[in-house]
Amino acid sequence: MDESEIINGLQRAIREYDREQAALWAQKAVNGNVDPIKMIDALTEEIRRVGDEFGQGECWLPDLIGAADAMQAALPIIEEDIKKKGAERKTLGVVVSGTVFGDIHNIGKTMVNAFLTAAGFKVYDLGVNIPAEGFIAAIQQFKPDILAMSALMTMTSYEMMKVIAALNEMGLRDKVKVIVGGGAITEEFAKNIGADGYDPTAPGAVRLAKQLIGIE
Repeated sequence: MDESEIINGLQRAIREYDREQAALWAQKAVNGNVDPIKMIDALTEEIRRVGDEFGQGECWLPDLIGAADAMQAALPIIEEDIKKKGAERKTLGVVVSGTVFGDIHNIGKTMVNAFLTAAGFKVYDLGVNIPAEGFIAAIQQFKPDILAMSALMTMTSYEMMKVIAALNEMGLRDKVKVIVGGGAITEEFAKNIGADGYDPTAPGAVRLAKQLIGIE
């Protein structure tokens, strides 16, 4: 099996939103000693295509979710191969991402992480139900350019205020840009809590992240 066949198989799995096949092709790439940077580039190309189609009204939210989920199945396998081989992928910046305390919803965050990774950001996903101190510890450890917080429910969205307040108390607020999103969030809410930006879509979150660090 040659390199082009493996790359095509991986991209087809993303197009078909097939999580199992995406992981399978990623493992075939590792077994076949395909350059892992080429595989990341192939993932990037395909997820950007889905994002562009979404922006043009040619596909819908379930398509974004499916593509992002398939990519997330392949990505850890390829990233582990990058570490083993000592390869380097140029990054635009570092993002710490998580769903706030009291909220266990994951889909929106997974989509945003996939698109940020495809765009060239290094993303540290803390998971769900993350208290303020968890975000603070991650910022101190990873020193990100951007903190991305998600909340689906109105009752948990106010946890974002606690995180931003904690950043101010620790003297960290001016060291990281804060973007927020999720079903409970609006642009007005983001401004009121002191966030640096909000966007309702995963492709939009990438554009916002680039703008905040001066790339676009």
